[in-house]
Amino acid sequence: MFGRIGPMELILILVIALVIFGPKKLPEIGKAVGDAIKAFRKSSEKIGDEVEKITKPEEETPAPKISQASSTGDKKEHPKA
Repeated sequence: MFGRIGPMELILILVIALVIFGPKKLPEIGKAVGDAIKAFRKSSEKIGDEVEKITKPEEETPAPKISQASSTGDKKEHPKA
């Protein structure tokens, strides 16, 4: 009941906004709202990309190759998993 805005409700909201703000301010308000929505979407995409990068499984990134011990007998420690 409350979740959907039909065409009549939308027209009513626009008429009320026109009466309150006037015809000169309405385009400026619309532009400001559009810019705010664009900035919000850009920020949410960046956050989503960062979360995806952090939660990405490590299996996809190649592990560094461990070189064999030299012939002089030096032993290199293997990183612990």
